[in-house]
Amino acid sequence: MDRILSASRYLVIIPVVVMLFASAAAFLWGGYRTIVVLLHLVSSAGTSEEGHAIIELIPIMDTFLIATGLLIFAIGMYELFIGKVQLPAWLVIHDLHDLKAKLGSVIILVMAVAFLENLIHWKNAWETLLFAVGIAVVSAVLIAFNYYMGKD
Repeated sequence: MDRILSASRYLVIIPVVVMLFASAAAFLWGGYRTIVVLLHLVSSAGTSEEGHAIIELIPIMDTFLIATGLLIFAIGMYELFIGKVQLPAWLVIHDLHDLKAKLGSVIILVMAVAFLENLIHWKNAWETLLFAVGIAVVSAVLIAFNYYMGKD
């Protein structure tokens, strides 16, 4: 039974591989969209569409942040269950709390970019305020969780 349970940790390879492919696809999609926007920016230089092209870079940041989150998740799961990987010190994951903290940071950044997108397409001041308050509350909870759960 011990060998079966010990070997079952290799089941984590499935989400690791899937998340690596998803991360690579998101990075490629973000790169493609960046090239398209930059080409549009060059072709619309000096026109009224120039500002619109620059604004289109904001959702692309979101794509890259999500790709980064997927990559962090894949690396973290591999490190926790399979084996160590040679990584920079800031990306080393020792336990589930480290993984949750790193993913929480990415989530906060994704929410900040989502708010910026909402702010650019401003339609209703009250809804924008509620959206900002919601993001602030979730961010505060994630930061508090990271701070208090990290203390042993």
